Amino acid sequence: MRESRLGRTGSLAILLLCQVAAMACWFASNASIAAIKAQHPLSPFFAALLTSSVQAGFVVGAFFSALLALPDRIDKRRLFRLSALVAALCTGAAALLPPTSPVAPALRFATGISLAGVYPVGMAMAATWARGDLGLLIGLLVGALTLGSASPHLAAAFGGLDWRAPILFASAGALIAAALAGFIGLGPNVARAPEFRWSNVMLGWRSQPLRLANFGYFGHMWELYAMWAWIGAFVAASFRARYGDAPPLPPALATFFIVASGAFGALLGGFFADRVGRTLVTSLSMAVSGLCCLLIGFTFGGSAAAVLAVGFVWGVSVIADSAQFSASTVELCEPGLRGAMLTAQTCFGFLLTLASIHLMPDAVAALGWRYAFATLAIGPFLGVWAMLALRARPEAEAMAGGRR
Repeated sequence: MRESRLGRTGSLAILLLCQVAAMACWFASNASIAAIKAQHPLSPFFAALLTSSVQAGFVVGAFFSALLALPDRIDKRRLFRLSALVAALCTGAAALLPPTSPVAPALRFATGISLAGVYPVGMAMAATWARGDLGLLIGLLVGALTLGSASPHLAAAFGGLDWRAPILFASAGALIAAALAGFIGLGPNVARAPEFRWSNVMLGWRSQPLRLANFGYFGHMWELYAMWAWIGAFVAASFRARYGDAPPLPPALATFFIVASGAFGALLGGFFADRVGRTLVTSLSMAVSGLCCLLIGFTFGGSAAAVLAVGFVWGVSVIADSAQFSASTVELCEPGLRGAMLTAQTCFGFLLTLASIHLMPDAVAALGWRYAFATLAIGPFLGVWAMLALRARPEAEAMAGGRR
């Protein structure tokens, strides 16, 4: 496959823009929950369902995509474009229905299926342009994912009580991504997919280095999406406890700053992982984010500055390691299976998020906001163990140019 006339920089710039725009669909309904509650009765279970149904859809889409090795067998740009278009249509349709309609989770489920053709496929496209900077390239993609996921909260902050604003904003973004995806170029590192074998499906489990990289990712994912899904509710409740109806800034805007700070973390993690090693960066990031799981609850009802300070550190550290699990997988498996292995990794990682997202309302009810997020800490702490175990293996020399 020939390289794009736009070259490396132009193709990656368009890819990043498309990733930001399309991934806004992920938390579109979640960002509207506060506004929805002001107009409609919404149970904690249904609020969680609006997020977890996206995760469930992503798992289903990623499973079949990995099983059939779709990212390695068909043009990645066409798969990305079609997936972004479906995400836009499903998200936009949600704005036409009552938010408590049983059809709403079904539309969010379909959105999740389509996003399985956006996020991991975008990483696989970025990897085709790697020149010894794979961690940074995938870090850029994860940073784009983070900004895209945070953007509906920004729309919600200025959308008043109109719950449709973040949803329509996200749908428009995905339409833009679908329109631009055809201009993305693929780099020289495009590998031909091997003949389909059932044994390839379980490669991520049979290979111990890949298994450890996946375990690290699973620990990371146990924490990440539950944090992203519920940090907005935490901030709103904390501000209400401290300031009543007159907070110093809208809770949705504070949530945007906390989640969007992860874009900086993803870039920082990618920059250093290529230079000092992936296992070191992932272990340090998970150690910090795990501590934040334990500490954030003690800011509840405190000043906005305290919530934002701990939230910023958490927002940066919770995503700084994410790209490096994907980069590790790319480096530890054969080139023709990279797209499938990335998709399989994200599939099972997002399956875990279904449990942690739905755990949070029960944890809040049983423990209160002070200790609820502490239930997420086990994920990153177990992830630290997995990545340090990978660091000790000789196969880790294949990562980050021998920097492990």
